[in-house]
Amino acid sequence: MIPFASLAAIAVAAAAAAPLHLETRVLAEQPVATAGAVPALAPARRTLPGDPLVVELAYRNTGTAAITGLVLANPMPRGLAYRGAQPSSPAPELSVDGNRFGPLGTLTVALPGGGTRPATADDVTHVRWRLSAPLPAGGAGRLAFRAVVR
Repeated sequence: MIPFASLAAIAVAAAAAAPLHLETRVLAEQPVATAGAVPALAPARRTLPGDPLVVELAYRNTGTAAITGLVLANPMPRGLAYRGAQPSSPAPELSVDGNRFGPLGTLTVALPGGGTRPATADDVTHVRWRLSAPLPAGGAGRLAFRAVVR
């Protein structure tokens, strides 16, 4: 079992000097009794390998001016593997090394003996979103992606 109760905010904003509040939460789907009902999300307390989770990044501009050019990057939480964008959130750019970002299909992983192979979701080390519109003073939002416990 992996406890997530002490998970701290791990998001990094490119505009770190800006008055930006960030919070990362690891959420688990709660079972529902009604067929076809949308599962509720609640903080993940204890998980087992293979459990599906949602990693949510909440952001808020606590300043008095808009923040432009905001880039939010999130390292993959330890013990989790990326599984895709959360349907309610835009797809993030992905990285397998923390430096080069793009769609998963464009990324490669260096092989120990030389050469490369196509990256897989298990290789993802970072996710990143670029906000195209300025974030107004007091503005807030949420971004999320799906993951699984390794």
